[in-house]
Amino acid sequence: MPEENRHTLRYRVLRYTPNLVRDEWVNVGVLLEETGGETQRRAARLIEEDAEFARVRRIHPGADEALLRSLGADFDARLLSPSAATDLDKLDQTLSNVLQFSPARALLAENFDDELERLYREHVARPPARRGGIVESTREWIRARLRDAFYRRGIFGKLERGVRVEQFTQPGDPMRIDYAYRYNGTRGYLHPIALNRDPGQAKVLAYTAEQIRRQVKAEFTAITEIEPEPGNRRHDFVSRLFEAQAISIVPLNRIDRFAEELRLRLP
Repeated sequence: MPEENRHTLRYRVLRYTPNLVRDEWVNVGVLLEETGGETQRRAARLIEEDAEFARVRRIHPGADEALLRSLGADFDARLLSPSAATDLDKLDQTLSNVLQFSPARALLAENFDDELERLYREHVARPPARRGGIVESTREWIRARLRDAFYRRGIFGKLERGVRVEQFTQPGDPMRIDYAYRYNGTRGYLHPIALNRDPGQAKVLAYTAEQIRRQVKAEFTAITEIEPEPGNRRHDFVSRLFEAQAISIVPLNRIDRFAEELRLRLP
């Protein structure tokens, strides 16, 4: 990677430490800042899925889940503030005692968004579970495959990422749809759903689609690890749910064709 194409970034990992005496923590987010150049960016990626909160509870059974679920909105407000740079420098002093930042570390990277995803995946996301040596299909795994397909078709940079839905649902809604785009006055939304693991996420997506369509013209696509299997009760439940809300299902074995069709539609 040519040196001139890389940007100087700084990141800190947010740790949840409910028992300060034992000094046992679990990573719950990443804050990334661009420290050089004319355009400075700051962004945070925090845990937001039920499975991630469940992992924290397994490590710390008495975890304050309400506090953890409020972090997304809190960080968004700080990052959008005109005094964001000053506020973030003082963040360590204003965080709850159970939330602490790791020491800041510098790095060079070509793409800010990609680096934020990589840092989250390496420092915060659940490690892939293994059964008999086979990695289970998770939302993170599907998302990585989806991202690769978009890169191969040259459309990754044309998509919005991590789109908050609270403007369409309720203030404080922590959900983010992974990818979004616009085409001829229609808003498109793409979201990975693991059929074998995420029936709760499927219900959240269906509710969100209904709320968004009440306000704007929109289309929705769920990216799944496999084709729904007729006769599988969980798959049938998700299929009926998505059919009721006109949410298309695209399994990963058709993702390259889908990405190519999307490429032809995007400006």
